Amino acid sequence: MNLLSRLCRAFRRWPIKIHPAIALLSVPVLIYIATIQLAAAQQATTASGSHAVLSPEQVVDNLIRRNLERAQRLAAYHGTRVYRVEYRGFPGSRSAGMVVDVTYTSPQTKKFIILSEAGSKLLIERVLKKLLQSETEALSEENRRRTALNRDNYKFVQVSYESTTTGALYVLSVEPRTKDKFLYRGRIWVDAADFAVVRLEGEPAKNPSFWTKDSKIEQTYAKVNDFWLPALNRSTSDIRLGGRADLTIEYKDYHTTAAPLKDSKFAGNR
Repeated sequence: MNLLSRLCRAFRRWPIKIHPAIALLSVPVLIYIATIQLAAAQQATTASGSHAVLSPEQVVDNLIRRNLERAQRLAAYHGTRVYRVEYRGFPGSRSAGMVVDVTYTSPQTKKFIILSEAGSKLLIERVLKKLLQSETEALSEENRRRTALNRDNYKFVQVSYESTTTGALYVLSVEPRTKDKFLYRGRIWVDAADFAVVRLEGEPAKNPSFWTKDSKIEQTYAKVNDFWLPALNRSTSDIRLGGRADLTIEYKDYHTTAAPLKDSKFAGNR
């Protein structure tokens, strides 16, 4: 067998290992942790009506408490996601897309219905569908506890306080206490009124695969009725053997159902 034939055979096996790692590297980090930022607005104002600038400890206390309340209140949601993945590198480029209907019911049920598929069948089967499978597995109580955005799992340091046209934001750096591939390090932007994460930029605390490097994650959130929910995820990874993978997830058409607050020991992931 000549060299070209061996390389082609190797490539047919290679994406099965590499691309799921890219996907599992980025998305569950956000699904496990960041998407628990849900919820009803809270007024944190002075008598004059402007936001009081809180200490870092107060910001983190409020963030953890409000996350817990929001996780308890979200009884169910329904929405649509648009997945896109693109690989550029040896021996050529591949891309794929998928539109998925998602229904979540508290506390541990999530149903996916694939509405359409396009592009590389390999990427659809080995990357995008694997993402749906891993997200379902992430709903276990142990995974939610182990990856919750709290002081047990992270160290927080306040970086700055920003005033924007849409409201004030606290900017915090987050550092994982353990090197877990489903935790991340980076920065979060916290709404000063709702104490919900509205933006996240980071990288995995631990690279889950030898084949990937320099992975970056960016996720933004939007307020839907009384809840903050993911709006857009962008994840990129470089491949050690050459090439680059880009994954985007667009979240839209949300419908939410709220429930009375209940006691819980940890903030669940949504």
